[in-house]
Amino acid sequence: MRYKFSTYEVRVQRLQECPGSMKVDSPEAALTYWREKITVAPWYDPEREACAAILLNTRYVATNHTMVSVGTLNESVVHPREIFRAAVAMGAYGLILMHNHPSGDPSPSEADRQITRKLADAGRILQINLLDHVIVGTPEPFRPGHFSFREAGIL
Repeated sequence: MRYKFSTYEVRVQRLQECPGSMKVDSPEAALTYWREKITVAPWYDPEREACAAILLNTRYVATNHTMVSVGTLNESVVHPREIFRAAVAMGAYGLILMHNHPSGDPSPSEADRQITRKLADAGRILQINLLDHVIVGTPEPFRPGHFSFREAGIL
């Protein structure tokens, strides 16, 4: 019995930045990006945790973003492999991880803290900087509408 094998070549080519790309160099800029790009995506549901990675070039200009996972009311499963997959393919310098808390309270859980540590370690190995992890909540009097691991000194 003879087998015939076909060979394929796959090439990844980085596209040029789109005009009007947004500079994302602070938690506030990341929140603006979240509101303008993520919340309008067809997969976004504010009643479920959604996790997205914003891919950045060396000037902190967003070159793309990727939906990492859509979870349930109170959790979203993420793994470094899914978070860094698009960053490696696109040749990103760094990324900002973002997810929402449908409860409105942006305080990080212990799971949020653990995954942030793992991602920072993975980013160092891959030489793709985890620039921030921003949790989006609902602003209330005496409580901001987000939590930034970078601002808190955890990253």
